[in-house]
Amino acid sequence: MTGTPFTEIASSHAALVLGLVLALALIVSAVLVAILRPLLIRHVMAAPNARSSHKVATPQGGGVAVVAATVLAVACGYFLLPETATSAPIVVFVAVIVLAVVGMIDDMRPLGALPRLILQALAVAAIIAVLPNDMRALPVVPLWLERALMLIAGIWFVNLVNFMDGIDWMTAAEVVPVTIGLAIAGALGAIPAEATVAAVALLGAMLGFAPFNRPIARIFLGDVGSLPIGLLLFWLLALLAGAGHLAAALLLPLYYLADATITLIRRTLAGEKITQAHRSHFYQRALHGGGGLTVMRIVVRIMAVNVVLIALAVTTLLHPSPAIHALALVAGCVVVGWLLYRFERNT
Repeated sequence: MTGTPFTEIASSHAALVLGLVLALALIVSAVLVAILRPLLIRHVMAAPNARSSHKVATPQGGGVAVVAATVLAVACGYFLLPETATSAPIVVFVAVIVLAVVGMIDDMRPLGALPRLILQALAVAAIIAVLPNDMRALPVVPLWLERALMLIAGIWFVNLVNFMDGIDWMTAAEVVPVTIGLAIAGALGAIPAEATVAAVALLGAMLGFAPFNRPIARIFLGDVGSLPIGLLLFWLLALLAGAGHLAAALLLPLYYLADATITLIRRTLAGEKITQAHRSHFYQRALHGGGGLTVMRIVVRIMAVNVVLIALAVTTLLHPSPAIHALALVAGCVVVGWLLYRFERNT
Protein backbone atom coordinates (compact mmCIF):
# COMPACT_ATOMS: atom_id res chain seq x y z
CA MET A 1 0.00 0.00 0.00
CA THR A 2 1.31 3.45 -0.90
CA GLY A 3 1.08 6.56 1.23
CA THR A 4 0.24 6.98 4.88
CA PRO A 5 -2.92 5.47 6.38
CA PHE A 6 -5.21 7.73 8.39
CA THR A 7 -4.56 5.60 11.44
CA GLU A 8 -1.09 7.19 11.56
CA ILE A 9 -2.36 10.78 11.31
CA ALA A 10 -3.74 12.82 14.20
CA SER A 11 -7.40 11.82 14.27
CA SER A 12 -8.80 15.29 14.98
CA HIS A 13 -6.83 16.87 12.12
CA ALA A 14 -7.73 14.06 9.71
CA ALA A 15 -11.43 14.25 10.59
CA LEU A 16 -11.43 18.03 10.11
CA VAL A 17 -9.76 17.78 6.71
CA LEU A 18 -12.15 15.07 5.54
CA GLY A 19 -15.10 17.15 6.68
CA LEU A 20 -13.80 20.14 4.75
CA VAL A 21 -13.18 17.99 1.65
CA LEU A 22 -16.71 16.58 1.83
CA ALA A 23 -18.33 20.00 2.27
CA LEU A 24 -16.23 21.66 -0.43
CA ALA A 25 -16.93 18.94 -2.99
CA LEU A 26 -20.66 19.00 -2.23
CA ILE A 27 -20.99 22.77 -2.48
CA VAL A 28 -18.83 23.17 -5.59
CA SER A 29 -20.62 20.34 -7.36
CA ALA A 30 -24.08 21.76 -6.63
CA VAL A 31 -23.10 25.30 -7.61
CA LEU A 32 -21.44 24.16 -10.84
CA VAL A 33 -24.45 22.06 -11.84
CA ALA A 34 -26.73 25.07 -11.34
CA ILE A 35 -24.39 27.28 -13.38
CA LEU A 36 -23.75 24.78 -16.17
CA ARG A 37 -27.30 23.51 -16.65
CA PRO A 38 -28.50 26.43 -18.87
CA LEU A 39 -25.40 26.04 -21.05
CA LEU A 40 -25.90 22.29 -21.34
CA ILE A 41 -29.56 22.82 -22.29
CA ARG A 42 -28.38 24.77 -25.31
CA HIS A 43 -25.63 22.40 -26.41
CA VAL A 44 -25.82 18.89 -24.90
CA MET A 45 -29.36 17.51 -24.81
CA ALA A 46 -30.16 13.81 -24.53
CA ALA A 47 -33.24 13.13 -26.64
CA PRO A 48 -35.42 10.16 -25.63
CA ASN A 49 -35.28 7.11 -27.85
CA ALA A 50 -36.57 3.54 -27.91
CA ARG A 51 -33.95 2.40 -25.40
CA SER A 52 -33.86 5.36 -23.03
CA SER A 53 -35.71 5.58 -19.73
CA HIS A 54 -36.62 9.29 -19.93
CA LYS A 55 -39.53 10.73 -21.92
CA VAL A 56 -38.42 14.31 -22.57
CA ALA A 57 -35.15 15.77 -23.80
CA THR A 58 -32.87 16.39 -20.82
CA PRO A 59 -29.46 18.09 -20.61
CA GLN A 60 -26.51 15.79 -20.00
CA GLY A 61 -22.99 16.63 -18.92
CA GLY A 62 -23.54 17.18 -15.22
CA GLY A 63 -20.48 15.01 -14.70
CA VAL A 64 -18.37 18.10 -15.49
CA ALA A 65 -19.42 19.48 -12.13
CA VAL A 66 -18.83 16.19 -10.32
CA VAL A 67 -15.33 15.71 -11.75
CA ALA A 68 -14.32 19.36 -11.26
CA ALA A 69 -15.58 19.39 -7.67
CA THR A 70 -13.81 16.10 -6.92
CA VAL A 71 -10.48 17.29 -8.34
CA LEU A 72 -10.67 20.63 -6.53
CA ALA A 73 -11.60 19.05 -3.19
CA VAL A 74 -8.86 16.42 -3.55
CA ALA A 75 -6.26 19.10 -4.28
CA CYS A 76 -7.32 21.02 -1.16
CA GLY A 77 -7.27 17.85 0.91
CA TYR A 78 -3.78 16.95 -0.26
CA PHE A 79 -2.57 20.47 0.53
CA LEU A 80 -3.93 20.25 4.07
CA LEU A 81 -2.49 16.76 4.59
CA PRO A 82 1.23 16.68 3.75
CA GLU A 83 1.11 12.93 4.40
CA THR A 84 -0.69 12.53 1.06
CA ALA A 85 2.22 13.98 -0.92
CA THR A 86 2.92 11.14 -3.38
CA SER A 87 3.21 11.21 -7.16
CA ALA A 88 0.65 8.47 -7.89
CA PRO A 89 -2.49 10.63 -7.41
CA ILE A 90 -1.18 13.12 -9.99
CA VAL A 91 -1.11 10.40 -12.63
CA VAL A 92 -4.51 9.13 -11.49
CA PHE A 93 -6.22 12.48 -11.74
CA VAL A 94 -4.61 13.34 -15.07
CA ALA A 95 -6.09 10.06 -16.35
CA VAL A 96 -9.45 10.94 -14.75
CA ILE A 97 -9.47 14.34 -16.48
CA VAL A 98 -8.50 12.79 -19.81
CA LEU A 99 -11.43 10.36 -19.60
CA ALA A 100 -13.73 13.23 -18.64
CA VAL A 101 -12.69 15.06 -21.82
CA VAL A 102 -13.25 11.89 -23.84
CA GLY A 103 -16.68 11.54 -22.25
CA MET A 104 -17.62 15.14 -23.00
CA ILE A 105 -16.65 14.72 -26.64
CA ASP A 106 -18.69 11.53 -26.78
CA ASP A 107 -21.68 13.27 -25.20
CA MET A 108 -21.59 15.96 -27.88
CA ARG A 109 -20.53 13.86 -30.88
CA PRO A 110 -20.43 10.09 -30.30
CA LEU A 111 -17.04 8.48 -30.79
CA GLY A 112 -16.55 5.05 -32.29
CA ALA A 113 -16.24 2.06 -29.98
CA LEU A 114 -12.57 1.42 -30.86
CA PRO A 115 -11.22 4.93 -30.12
CA ARG A 116 -13.13 4.92 -26.83
CA LEU A 117 -11.71 1.53 -25.89
CA ILE A 118 -8.13 2.54 -26.72
CA LEU A 119 -8.34 5.73 -24.67
CA GLN A 120 -9.92 3.88 -21.75
CA ALA A 121 -7.20 1.23 -21.90
CA LEU A 122 -4.48 3.89 -21.84
CA ALA A 123 -6.08 5.59 -18.83
CA VAL A 124 -6.40 2.31 -16.92
CA ALA A 125 -2.83 1.31 -17.88
CA ALA A 126 -1.52 4.63 -16.54
CA ILE A 127 -3.13 3.94 -13.17
CA ILE A 128 -1.82 0.38 -13.03
CA ALA A 129 1.67 1.65 -13.90
CA VAL A 130 1.83 3.77 -10.72
CA LEU A 131 0.76 0.94 -8.43
CA PRO A 132 3.73 -0.33 -6.38
CA ASN A 133 5.14 -3.69 -7.38
CA ASP A 134 4.71 -5.04 -3.87
CA MET A 135 0.96 -4.33 -3.97
CA ARG A 136 -0.65 -7.66 -4.77
CA ALA A 137 -4.33 -8.48 -5.04
CA LEU A 138 -3.68 -12.02 -6.30
CA PRO A 139 -0.28 -13.06 -4.90
CA VAL A 140 -0.78 -16.65 -6.11
CA VAL A 141 -0.25 -15.58 -9.76
CA PRO A 142 2.78 -13.90 -11.39
CA LEU A 143 2.88 -10.11 -11.21
CA TRP A 144 2.61 -9.71 -14.99
CA LEU A 145 -0.53 -11.84 -15.09
CA GLU A 146 -2.10 -9.98 -12.19
CA ARG A 147 -1.45 -6.66 -13.90
CA ALA A 148 -2.90 -7.97 -17.17
CA LEU A 149 -6.02 -9.11 -15.35
CA MET A 150 -6.23 -5.72 -13.64
CA LEU A 151 -6.09 -4.00 -17.03
CA ILE A 152 -9.03 -6.05 -18.27
CA ALA A 153 -10.91 -5.52 -15.00
CA GLY A 154 -10.25 -1.77 -15.10
CA ILE A 155 -11.52 -1.36 -18.65
CA TRP A 156 -14.60 -3.40 -17.78
CA PHE A 157 -15.23 -1.42 -14.60
CA VAL A 158 -15.01 1.92 -16.41
CA ASN A 159 -17.51 0.68 -18.96
CA LEU A 160 -19.90 -0.99 -16.54
CA VAL A 161 -20.27 2.24 -14.55
CA ASN A 162 -21.12 3.91 -17.85
CA PHE A 163 -23.51 1.13 -18.88
CA MET A 164 -25.33 1.12 -15.54
CA ASP A 165 -26.02 4.87 -15.59
CA GLY A 166 -29.40 4.29 -17.18
CA ILE A 167 -32.03 5.80 -14.86
CA ASP A 168 -32.29 8.76 -12.52
CA TRP A 169 -30.27 8.41 -9.31
CA MET A 170 -28.80 5.06 -10.37
CA THR A 171 -25.17 6.21 -10.21
CA ALA A 172 -25.79 8.07 -6.97
CA ALA A 173 -27.40 4.95 -5.48
CA GLU A 174 -24.18 3.05 -6.23
CA VAL A 175 -21.36 5.59 -5.90
CA VAL A 176 -22.52 7.10 -2.61
CA PRO A 177 -22.56 3.76 -0.71
CA VAL A 178 -19.33 2.56 -2.35
CA THR A 179 -17.47 5.76 -1.42
CA ILE A 180 -18.85 5.59 2.12
CA GLY A 181 -17.50 2.06 2.34
CA LEU A 182 -14.13 3.22 1.01
CA ALA A 183 -14.04 6.09 3.49
CA ILE A 184 -14.65 3.62 6.31
CA ALA A 185 -11.85 1.45 4.89
CA GLY A 186 -9.59 4.50 4.99
CA ALA A 187 -10.52 5.22 8.59
CA LEU A 188 -9.54 1.63 9.42
CA GLY A 189 -6.19 2.02 7.65
CA ALA A 190 -7.06 -0.33 4.79
CA ILE A 191 -6.25 2.25 2.08
CA PRO A 192 -3.81 5.17 2.20
CA ALA A 193 -4.79 8.70 3.17
CA GLU A 194 -4.63 10.05 -0.40
CA ALA A 195 -7.15 7.42 -1.49
CA THR A 196 -9.42 8.17 1.46
CA VAL A 197 -9.41 11.87 0.59
CA ALA A 198 -10.34 10.99 -3.01
CA ALA A 199 -13.19 8.73 -1.85
CA VAL A 200 -14.62 11.43 0.41
CA ALA A 201 -14.28 14.06 -2.33
CA LEU A 202 -16.17 11.88 -4.81
CA LEU A 203 -18.81 11.20 -2.17
CA GLY A 204 -19.33 14.92 -1.61
CA ALA A 205 -19.43 15.67 -5.33
CA MET A 206 -22.08 13.00 -5.92
CA LEU A 207 -24.16 14.30 -3.01
CA GLY A 208 -24.02 17.77 -4.56
CA PHE A 209 -25.14 16.42 -7.93
CA ALA A 210 -27.85 14.09 -6.62
CA PRO A 211 -30.63 16.68 -5.99
CA PHE A 212 -30.51 17.69 -9.66
CA ASN A 213 -30.67 14.06 -10.81
CA ARG A 214 -33.47 12.89 -8.52
CA PRO A 215 -36.51 11.52 -10.37
CA ILE A 216 -37.58 13.18 -12.58
CA ALA A 217 -34.03 14.32 -13.38
CA ARG A 218 -33.29 17.88 -14.44
CA ILE A 219 -29.83 16.86 -15.67
CA PHE A 220 -27.94 13.66 -16.47
CA LEU A 221 -24.40 12.75 -15.52
CA GLY A 222 -23.35 11.90 -19.08
CA ASP A 223 -20.23 10.02 -20.19
CA VAL A 224 -18.19 12.99 -18.99
CA GLY A 225 -19.11 11.85 -15.49
CA SER A 226 -19.62 8.09 -15.65
CA LEU A 227 -16.30 7.26 -17.36
CA PRO A 228 -13.97 9.16 -14.98
CA ILE A 229 -16.02 8.08 -11.96
CA GLY A 230 -15.55 4.46 -13.04
CA LEU A 231 -11.81 5.04 -13.41
CA LEU A 232 -11.47 6.71 -10.01
CA LEU A 233 -13.44 3.95 -8.29
CA PHE A 234 -11.28 1.34 -10.01
CA TRP A 235 -8.13 2.96 -8.56
CA LEU A 236 -9.60 3.07 -5.07
CA LEU A 237 -10.85 -0.53 -5.20
CA ALA A 238 -7.52 -1.72 -6.66
CA LEU A 239 -5.71 -0.15 -3.69
CA LEU A 240 -8.13 -1.86 -1.33
CA ALA A 241 -7.66 -5.23 -3.01
CA GLY A 242 -3.90 -4.78 -3.17
CA ALA A 243 -3.75 -4.14 0.56
CA GLY A 244 -5.02 -7.67 1.18
CA HIS A 245 -8.73 -6.85 1.19
CA LEU A 246 -9.90 -8.44 -2.05
CA ALA A 247 -13.18 -9.56 -0.48
CA ALA A 248 -14.08 -6.00 0.54
CA ALA A 249 -13.07 -4.67 -2.90
CA LEU A 250 -15.46 -7.13 -4.54
CA LEU A 251 -18.30 -6.66 -2.05
CA LEU A 252 -18.60 -2.88 -2.23
CA PRO A 253 -19.45 -2.70 -5.99
CA LEU A 254 -21.01 -6.18 -6.14
CA TYR A 255 -24.45 -5.08 -7.36
CA TYR A 256 -22.97 -3.21 -10.33
CA LEU A 257 -20.56 -6.05 -11.06
CA ALA A 258 -23.32 -8.65 -11.02
CA ASP A 259 -25.98 -6.77 -13.00
CA ALA A 260 -23.60 -5.55 -15.71
CA THR A 261 -21.60 -8.77 -16.07
CA ILE A 262 -24.59 -11.12 -16.15
CA THR A 263 -26.34 -8.83 -18.62
CA LEU A 264 -23.26 -8.80 -20.88
CA ILE A 265 -23.05 -12.60 -20.80
CA ARG A 266 -26.76 -12.97 -21.56
CA ARG A 267 -26.59 -10.56 -24.49
CA THR A 268 -23.46 -12.25 -25.86
CA LEU A 269 -25.08 -15.68 -25.70
CA ALA A 270 -28.16 -14.27 -27.43
CA GLY A 271 -26.00 -13.00 -30.30
CA GLU A 272 -26.77 -9.34 -29.63
CA LYS A 273 -24.36 -6.55 -30.54
CA ILE A 274 -22.87 -5.70 -27.14
CA THR A 275 -21.77 -2.19 -28.16
CA GLN A 276 -25.37 -1.23 -28.97
CA ALA A 277 -27.52 0.63 -26.44
CA HIS A 278 -30.17 -1.53 -24.79
CA ARG A 279 -32.60 -1.88 -21.89
CA SER A 280 -31.60 -5.36 -20.76
CA HIS A 281 -30.09 -4.68 -17.34
CA PHE A 282 -32.01 -6.18 -14.45
CA TYR A 283 -33.01 -2.77 -13.10
CA GLN A 284 -34.19 -1.76 -16.58
CA ARG A 285 -36.29 -4.91 -16.84
CA ALA A 286 -37.85 -4.02 -13.49
CA LEU A 287 -38.63 -0.51 -14.74
CA HIS A 288 -39.94 -1.41 -18.19
CA GLY A 289 -41.49 -4.83 -17.51
CA GLY A 290 -45.19 -5.58 -17.41
CA GLY A 291 -45.66 -4.63 -13.76
CA GLY A 292 -42.77 -2.18 -13.85
CA LEU A 293 -41.41 -0.76 -10.62
CA THR A 294 -40.94 2.97 -10.24
CA VAL A 295 -37.48 4.51 -10.43
CA MET A 296 -37.60 5.44 -6.74
CA ARG A 297 -38.49 1.89 -5.66
CA ILE A 298 -35.64 0.52 -7.76
CA VAL A 299 -32.93 2.87 -6.46
CA VAL A 300 -34.11 2.54 -2.85
CA ARG A 301 -33.76 -1.24 -3.10
CA ILE A 302 -30.31 -0.92 -4.63
CA MET A 303 -29.22 1.45 -1.88
CA ALA A 304 -30.59 -0.91 0.78
CA VAL A 305 -28.62 -3.82 -0.69
CA ASN A 306 -25.54 -1.61 -0.84
CA VAL A 307 -25.87 -0.86 2.87
CA VAL A 308 -25.76 -4.61 3.51
CA LEU A 309 -22.72 -4.91 1.25
CA ILE A 310 -20.95 -2.15 3.20
CA ALA A 311 -21.60 -4.03 6.44
CA LEU A 312 -20.22 -7.24 4.94
CA ALA A 313 -17.17 -5.45 3.53
CA VAL A 314 -16.41 -3.80 6.87
CA THR A 315 -16.74 -7.20 8.56
CA THR A 316 -13.99 -8.56 6.30
CA LEU A 317 -11.80 -5.55 7.13
CA LEU A 318 -12.18 -6.15 10.85
CA HIS A 319 -11.71 -9.92 10.67
CA PRO A 320 -8.78 -11.26 8.58
CA SER A 321 -10.02 -14.86 8.70
CA PRO A 322 -10.31 -16.36 5.17
CA ALA A 323 -13.40 -18.27 6.33
CA ILE A 324 -15.15 -15.03 7.30
CA HIS A 325 -14.16 -13.45 3.98
CA ALA A 326 -15.61 -16.41 2.10
CA LEU A 327 -18.83 -16.33 4.11
CA ALA A 328 -19.17 -12.58 3.55
CA LEU A 329 -18.74 -13.03 -0.20
CA VAL A 330 -21.33 -15.80 -0.26
CA ALA A 331 -23.74 -13.65 1.77
CA GLY A 332 -23.16 -10.72 -0.59
CA CYS A 333 -23.85 -12.89 -3.63
CA VAL A 334 -27.05 -14.18 -2.03
CA VAL A 335 -28.31 -10.67 -1.25
CA VAL A 336 -27.45 -9.32 -4.71
CA GLY A 337 -28.86 -12.45 -6.35
CA TRP A 338 -32.12 -11.98 -4.46
CA LEU A 339 -32.38 -8.38 -5.71
CA LEU A 340 -31.66 -9.39 -9.30
CA TYR A 341 -34.29 -12.11 -9.04
CA ARG A 342 -36.87 -9.63 -7.75
CA PHE A 343 -36.00 -7.17 -10.52
CA GLU A 344 -36.37 -9.95 -13.09
CA ARG A 345 -39.86 -10.67 -11.76
CA ASN A 346 -40.74 -6.95 -11.55
CA THR A 347 -41.48 -7.25 -7.82
